[in-house]
Parts: sequence; structure tokens; C-alpha cells
Amino acid sequence: MKRRFRVTVAGRTFEVEVEEIGGGEVAEAAPSAPAAPTPQAAPAPRAEEAPPEVEVAGEAVVAPLPGTVKSIMVRENDVVNAGDVLLVLETMKMENEIYAPKSGVVRKVAVRENQDVNYGDVLVIIG
Repeated sequence: MKRRFRVTVAGRTFEVEVEEIGGGEVAEAAPSAPAAPTPQAAPAPRAEEAPPEVEVAGEAVVAPLPGTVKSIMVRENDVVNAGDVLLVLETMKMENEIYAPKSGVVRKVAVRENQDVNYGDVLVIIG
């Protein structure tokens, strides 16, 4: 028996189809029309993890995947070159280096070590 569900991942909603491959009985779900992905607002971060919001001019370097910030290699006002390692993000026991997309000055470090981040969260701003 196949069932359809709507799943929201990183603020984006998708419709998925799931097939039961054994086990007990499941109540039949009402059929629904196929839905296109519907953008929705991402949930607000928990208060204890949210850094204060401050507008800073520059290019935001965002998390390419969810994970935990393991180490930060730069500080505010550091000069960086394109390709320099800004921080290390751990996802599923793998360490991913996050690189500067351009040369400039680090205007803001928006995360701290051991902080969990989601896809698209701002990590660093380079001006």
C-alpha cells in the first residue's frame, strides 16, 4: 500500500510517496492532489542558540548543509583571501571546510563553536 505525505525540510515542503513493505495494518489516507513544493518560513531558532541580529554590510557565507560548527579559523576584522578556510562544519561525522568565496575583511562571525546550524544559516559575513 502506498501513502502520500507532505514533508518539510529546511523550510521547503515536498510531497513524498511511501510504500509499506510489511507489518501491521495502516488506516487508508484520503487521496490528495499532487502538490508542488511550497516555500514556507523556516522555524525560528531556539532562543539560547540565536545570536543577536545585527545588520552588517557584505556577502553572507551560508551553511551548505546542516551540522555543527567544530572550529572557527577567523575572527572579525581578519583579512581573508578567496579560498581561505573560514570554519569547519561537521555533518554526519564528516568534517567539511567552509571556504571564503571572495577576498575581503571578515565583518561578522555569526556562529560560535559547537553551535548547530541549519542549511542556509549565515556563518560569516565578508565585506
